[in-house]
Amino acid sequence: MQRRKFIRNTALAGGFTMIDPLNMVAADTKTLKSFPQVRVAKNKRHFSSQSIESAISEFQKNVKDKELGWLFNNCFPNTLDTTVTFSKNNGKPDTYVITGDIDAMWLRDSSAQVWPYLAFVNEDGDLKDLIHGVINRQTQYILKDPYANAFYNDPTKKGEWTTDHTKMLPGVHERKYEIDSLCYPIRLAYNYWKATGDDAPFDKDWEKAIREIHKVFTDQQQKDGKGPYSFQRTTPNGTDTRTLKGYGYPVNPVGLICSAFRPSDDSTVFSFLIPSNFFAVVSLRQAAEMIDVL
Repeated sequence: MQRRKFIRNTALAGGFTMIDPLNMVAADTKTLKSFPQVRVAKNKRHFSSQSIESAISEFQKNVKDKELGWLFNNCFPNTLDTTVTFSKNNGKPDTYVITGDIDAMWLRDSSAQVWPYLAFVNEDGDLKDLIHGVINRQTQYILKDPYANAFYNDPTKKGEWTTDHTKMLPGVHERKYEIDSLCYPIRLAYNYWKATGDDAPFDKDWEKAIREIHKVFTDQQQKDGKGPYSFQRTTPNGTDTRTLKGYGYPVNPVGLICSAFRPSDDSTVFSFLIPSNFFAVVSLRQAAEMIDVL
């Protein structure tokens, strides 16, 4: 209380008004300027969803704090406004999702970016197609290289990491093998299926992709040697490369799955990344349920 009283009593200091952050409400018009318009203009948005616009309007109508309403309007639709490219490929939905500042699609990031919109798919057919398209695109990426974590829209493109010492294919942005990168697409697919009952994305290619994920996880238990994956990068940063010729430190093959990199894209020191192993258990059970039913 004494600290707050001191700040309030120091009304002017150096010609500007002192603001007590502990005593200021977000939408205090006396201390905050009017909120700037920062959302992308309508004619420049990549994708529009009426259900999302309605959700924003409802939020702003029912939340008294005007700044929270302003933040929600800027943040909630940002993935749709700025990062998605939706099209049809051979009549099927196809969605490319950049991670934000990098023109590449991460398996993990793209799953998380569209995750909040799952709650609206049953009232918005266009939004449903958009997420269907993400699942289709992720399936093709996993079939291309299940050890890669990020891909380009252009399947022939060679990017900044093409000189990494690993099996870099054209169209692959980065080949940092992470357990969670293969779990997130399953999480998205499973919850899309549960939310909609739609089995259209889960064709033979999708089943092949699930089998590829299972093979990676089996190989990376390293019960029969190091497995096929290795990774090295010419870099001064130890977190961007792997030790011992790219295979990492040896493990005791107890059944856990090795992860070369963390969800942060930093390399692991101890390959048995426990949280990601928990994630893999849940994801494989979800995939098994889908394959049994579909």
